[in-house]
Amino acid sequence: QVRLVESGGGLVQAGGSLRLSCVASGSIFSTNFMGWYRQAPGRQRELVATVTDGGRTNYDDSVKGRFTISRDNANNTVFLQMNALKPEDTAVYYCKLGMVGRIYWGQGTQVTVSS
Repeated sequence: QVRLVESGGGLVQAGGSLRLSCVASGSIFSTNFMGWYRQAPGRQRELVATVTDGGRTNYDDSVKGRFTISRDNANNTVFLQMNALKPEDTAVYYCKLGMVGRIYWGQGTQVTVSS
């Protein structure tokens, strides 16, 4: 059974920073991708950033230059460093793991950015 646990969310003022972490446990194959998505109230879940097991990254245009995704393959952990946060970044952030044709999601962590 695969489980994803996120942490690091919270309340921060505009311009501040937060670092999210997501630890995957269970039967994790070495070939996979991990990523962060977010969902604001009344909106669909959207891509924030992804990273492959080889380190290739992809970012939504809205976070390029402010957010950095990274991973620790040895510990099946993915991070999201968020700088220069804006009120429009407020959302529940979800960790996603994709491997051998299956998708797994974490339970989400709330990020709130006050103006």
